[in-house]
Amino acid sequence: MDKKKITNEWKRHRIQALWALLTNSYLVGFVQGKIYKGRLKNLCVPGLNCYSCPGALGACPIGAMQAVIGNWNFKFAFYVAGFLMFVGALAGRFVCGWLCPFGLIQDLLHKIPFPKKIGTFPGDKILRKVKYVIFVVFVILLPMFVVDILGQGSPFFCKFICPAGTLEGGLPLVLLNQSMRGAVGWLYAWKNVLLLVTVVLSVLIYRPFCKYICPLGAVYSVFNPISVFRYCVDREKCTGCGMCKKVCKMQVDPVEHANHLECIRCGECKKACPVKAIR
Repeated sequence: MDKKKITNEWKRHRIQALWALLTNSYLVGFVQGKIYKGRLKNLCVPGLNCYSCPGALGACPIGAMQAVIGNWNFKFAFYVAGFLMFVGALAGRFVCGWLCPFGLIQDLLHKIPFPKKIGTFPGDKILRKVKYVIFVVFVILLPMFVVDILGQGSPFFCKFICPAGTLEGGLPLVLLNQSMRGAVGWLYAWKNVLLLVTVVLSVLIYRPFCKYICPLGAVYSVFNPISVFRYCVDREKCTGCGMCKKVCKMQVDPVEHANHLECIRCGECKKACPVKAIR
């Protein structure tokens, strides 16, 4: 692999790591086994970062959306929706490529050597639609219509699916808090199975959670073609060499679709272009 490409990729990983540290800097939480509940927790962070992570200073926008979508407090629901639209309209899936902690974890897992990495496979394009179904069903419809006697919905995606929440919140809290260890049951076991599957798949497939499952990526993706910051291809400079398509781990052809829904703005295509046709 080209040494320059490796250097550029690790620059992005350093920014990812720095952002993950800044948004999870309540380090005393990892000592006490408790989560931060100060005023900052009312604010959403751009990426998928579990509210229950002992170090988390802010709220996950997907978790926040589920928590309030069926609630009488519609003002906060409007805030979360507005936040998602603002970030998406500004940068699209740039958040996925540069700011999401679980994206960084998948990036690093994929660097683990394995004889045969999987780029694409039959049914890959269909499976990429699943994240939109998950967003509509688990983030919107179930919390809105399956409610308790107080009219409040449950965070179904966080509760039954999210492996990021298990890794960032579930595992640390159970390990650090003795009272929680006595309360674990089938649901905790199920979530850990999903996490294990995600970890294994991340070694074989680049960002499987982002491609097939993540509802936050689904939201941001629809803004990719219209976001303020997006890619442009200079057709006069482009030689059609195909280098940009070759280096894209999300299997996007920037010449055909510079702002494809699957593009996470990692910048590898831009760096690989020999004539600097992508900006």
